Amino acid sequence: MNLTQEDWVSQLEVDENAVILDVRTEDECNNGIIPNSINIDIYEGQKFIEKLDALDKTKNYYVYCRSGVRSAKACEAMNNLGFENTYNLLGGILEWDGEIVSP
Repeated sequence: MNLTQEDWVSQLEVDENAVILDVRTEDECNNGIIPNSINIDIYEGQKFIEKLDALDKTKNYYVYCRSGVRSAKACEAMNNLGFENTYNLLGGILEWDGEIVSP
């Protein structure tokens, strides 16, 4: 599901079952991440799918990338793997107004 930043944040703040997933490259992450996010690079191909498949599918995943395109694809892949709740951040970290920290 695609969410605006406002909806993504307000839902995330009250979600006790939330995981923030950054699907950018390591180099991109070195420029800053949303706090408490885990990184799995979507460009890793099959390795990316294997890492996703190892995640707890009962959690709610808040997914972001640079602009929202890769994270939308990641959400689609996760849904195909049986994840029930994936939320794509529209506009990605480019349009993020919240806190950004060093990884």
